[in-house]
Amino acid sequence: MVKRQKDSIDRSEKRSLPSAGLWAKCPKCDQILLQKDYEGNYFVCPKCGHYARLQPRQRINITVDADSFEEFCENILPVDFLKFPGYGEKIKKTHEDAIITGKAEIGGQPVVIAVMDFGFMGGSMGSVVGEKIVRAVEYALKKKYPVIIVSASGGARMQEGLISLMQMGKTNAALSKLARAGLGYISLLTDPTTGGVAASFAMIGDINIAETGALVGFAGPRVIEQTIRQQLPDGFQRPEFLRNHGMVDMIVERKDIKDVLIKLLRFFVKNEVS
Repeated sequence: MVKRQKDSIDRSEKRSLPSAGLWAKCPKCDQILLQKDYEGNYFVCPKCGHYARLQPRQRINITVDADSFEEFCENILPVDFLKFPGYGEKIKKTHEDAIITGKAEIGGQPVVIAVMDFGFMGGSMGSVVGEKIVRAVEYALKKKYPVIIVSASGGARMQEGLISLMQMGKTNAALSKLARAGLGYISLLTDPTTGGVAASFAMIGDINIAETGALVGFAGPRVIEQTIRQQLPDGFQRPEFLRNHGMVDMIVERKDIKDVLIKLLRFFVKNEVS
């Protein structure tokens, strides 16, 4: 009979856990990452290459020049026009909507930028999204600045019914004024860009850029397959497929987006119609 020796480990000494915010986990492969390394890699997993969906202010921080962003219209909030069940309670708890707009500088060039928030009701486009885009474009017209819109949306907001669908025409009308003024509009399509947003302002940029890995289309692939009862091609609605079919002009990795925007903005400013 083997005599069990006394455990030499002092159980009173507990290993301390890392402080909150030190670690992050890839939402796709579950790889544990140092938060600072994850942020330094633009929230792209170094193991599997997954692009995490960014919050608007994270997107702004990695896109515009430091301390140059000034927000527009932050006090415009949604209204429950239709008394849609549960919608009034939801919007009472928030002080934002599915988009942030403002002016900034990118490579020293003044721009107007709008960034959608998929984390807010799936980035759905309602009256506030439409109004803030229109006001941002009007400011750009006044100042003769180019416009950048970063889309991330599931489409129109059903809780606002036709009022939401009206924003498709409203935003496109504003952007047509920008085009007639000879000012540049760059559309950055991120994951996902679908529904009424894809069918309106997201796809009418002078330059349409797809971020690597983004899903871009009107209806989702599963819905399409169930409707037409056919299997879709490999890579359908992904950036390479869209570029090959003339839907986007370029595919850009997240780490390169700011540099690409700087080059495009210089081109637009140089060729601006006076």
